[in-house]
Amino acid sequence: MLKELDPLLHSQLRLGVMSLLMSAESAEFVYLKEKTNSTAGNLSVQLDKLSEAGYITIEKSFNGKKPLTTCKVTKKGIKAFEEYVNTLRDYIKK
Repeated sequence: MLKELDPLLHSQLRLGVMSLLMSAESAEFVYLKEKTNSTAGNLSVQLDKLSEAGYITIEKSFNGKKPLTTCKVTKKGIKAFEEYVNTLRDYIKK
């Protein structure tokens, strides 16, 4: 029997964010917004969901007077992403 895919990661935008964060130590909100081609509002909502699940951390600071939001993947997030990818592989093999 195949394992179920993590519904939190099965969203295209959240999966895109996690994929980007897996290959970078951290990423700024603007970078994630540009790379995922999402709106600021939608990205913000999806980042909150990933943060609430403990998959990412969100750090808010300032670069001069400009707000700066930086996201990092957590150990829990790495594990969840790797399990998601492995489950996808299992589906492909069947």
